[in-house]
Amino acid sequence: MPSATPAPSAARPARSPASVPARLVVALACAGQFLVVLDISVVNVALPSVRAELGMGAAGLQWVVNAYAIAFAGFLLLGGRAGDLYGRKRMFLVGLALFTLASLAGGLARDDWQLLLARAAQGLGAAVLAPSTLTIVTAAVPDGAARARAIATWTAVGAGGGAAGGLVGGVLVDLLSWRWVLLINVPVGAVVLAGALALLPESRAGDRRRPDLPGALLVTAGLAGLAYGISRTEAEGWTSAAALVPLAAGLVLIALFLAVEARTAAPLMPLGLLRRRSVSSANVAMLLCGSAMFSMWYFMTLYAQNVLGYSPLEAGLALMPSSLAVVLGSKLAPRLMRGHGARTVAVLGALTATAGFGWQSTMTADGAYVTAIMLPGVLMMLGAGLSATPLASLATAGVAPGEAGLVSGLVNTSRTMGGSLGLAVLSTLAAGRTAGRGTPEALTAGYALAFRTGAAVLLAGVVLMLVWLPRREGRAEQPEPAARRERAEREGQDVAGAVPTDPLASAARTGSADPGT
Repeated sequence: MPSATPAPSAARPARSPASVPARLVVALACAGQFLVVLDISVVNVALPSVRAELGMGAAGLQWVVNAYAIAFAGFLLLGGRAGDLYGRKRMFLVGLALFTLASLAGGLARDDWQLLLARAAQGLGAAVLAPSTLTIVTAAVPDGAARARAIATWTAVGAGGGAAGGLVGGVLVDLLSWRWVLLINVPVGAVVLAGALALLPESRAGDRRRPDLPGALLVTAGLAGLAYGISRTEAEGWTSAAALVPLAAGLVLIALFLAVEARTAAPLMPLGLLRRRSVSSANVAMLLCGSAMFSMWYFMTLYAQNVLGYSPLEAGLALMPSSLAVVLGSKLAPRLMRGHGARTVAVLGALTATAGFGWQSTMTADGAYVTAIMLPGVLMMLGAGLSATPLASLATAGVAPGEAGLVSGLVNTSRTMGGSLGLAVLSTLAAGRTAGRGTPEALTAGYALAFRTGAAVLLAGVVLMLVWLPRREGRAEQPEPAARRERAEREGQDVAGAVPTDPLASAARTGSADPGT
């Protein structure tokens, strides 16, 4: 299958000065990626403390996560395009500066709206920063074994950031306060900024097409409208104006986004790609899987602290096996794919996660750690790791090499969009079942409903995979000789938009090869 790793001719980078070792450039880029991935997971363990201090309700608490996720998903592909057009180093610096300043604002927030605004700004900064990290790595290291090792390092750093998030967050909240899960980014970001400004080389792709800013704004606003409308249904009901107006506005904005994408010369989401069975089926499957799996960390953290009485540090430690299971699943998937095929492994991963969600839905208010958190959590995240790589592999298998990176980016965006909408739905269902009661039994009933619903969504995903996913990976289309140069120039742009948001996507980002080897 085609690799999503950029080809040597994909961009025209300025070579790193001889005085700056390539490994230092790689280290700086990896540090930026680590911050992005860490911030996705580190906040979850702080949610109960945030709610207690800022007085946020159950419906509002989800926005601490979703404000970041929606902004990230909506602007991720645009961030890649901006890096191609204006320079990867420049966008790395702009994204990291915005991310760092937003972290400072969030850590100092006195009201819930200030925190949510800061989280959205963090997501925007991360969307600008993340696409540049991998392209800087590949531009700094020559093609071949050295580049493979550099990409493996980048992958491992991303996976480590995701796995360490719960533990780091628990330590910071226990020893300092929840504000430090955001404030810790400020000194780290400042050091990386200084190093990047002095040492990173600049590079651009050959494509000079304008970035699709209207498309990014429309899809982000549409997702936000849908998520907000869903969250209002718990308090106001599905037929109330408070819910129907934002839902209708969100649908209209999504429709406008599709209309813009059909007409613009350089769309964020080329609709023609979705006519291919492998691309459309894998993206829908990833959206469904993401809608359930993204919410797992949110509800597991709340269950551990609000019901079982764990401290933030204990909750972070309790979820470490689940974090490691993601890495294990993503490393096993390429090996299993070689013997059983991508479709079979994707279905196996989704079924494994379904079993974990079903088990977790039997939780009780006095559950034991091994049976109420560790084992079901490991199953859920092992399944998540197993399914992500084959779905990305199937999506990119039937497209031309110059489009493989763009399709990988679409798969990643579908996962994040599905996750943000899934969290809105599941948290609304949980809050409705709890009905404002704060007893451990009532909270457990709400969380259990969220996991039962997630299991049903994953089962629907399994059926979809069996019916719609192609049985075999198609061969990539080869460009005609006359178009090869043009595709090579575009490839740098396409790859830049495909940077993953979490460790699950890291293996998928480098094709079917095991990212750890």
